[in-house]
Amino acid sequence: MNENKKIFKYNMSFYYQSTIIYFIVFVFYVIIRGKFVEGSFKLITKDPIIYLFGVIVFYSLVSLLYNIYKNRHLEISDEEISFVNKFRSKSFRINDIKWIRISRKRKPSKKSPLRLIGIKIRTRRRLIVLRPSDYENTDELLIFFNELKARIEKK
Repeated sequence: MNENKKIFKYNMSFYYQSTIIYFIVFVFYVIIRGKFVEGSFKLITKDPIIYLFGVIVFYSLVSLLYNIYKNRHLEISDEEISFVNKFRSKSFRINDIKWIRISRKRKPSKKSPLRLIGIKIRTRRRLIVLRPSDYENTDELLIFFNELKARIEKK
């Protein structure tokens, strides 16, 4: 087995940020809508917006926990590229790659989060599309695919 593997974990910051923001908005709404009666706080439970915010926070928390449990990552070795999660792994040999296309940045001064990497495999009809911004160490991932693209074009 080859010990030279690079692992790029799936970027979970969106899930963390959205869960925190939804929870903060929920708490502020509950505080604003609540009533202070005789020195105590009384929550108005008949407000449907509280239930809506509660469902949104619950859904966001469940999706965060599911994605943590799923543990998606990308493993790259000298021989293959593997898309791995807790339930399955899909591997593609580097020798089977026909071509790689990397989208360009729109403006050189701005960092474009919507760059795409298209990978065409000889034995596969559909294109593999990879968003580098979905993984941690985006710049290192882009450098690797640029080097791989140059290596494949030399063949």
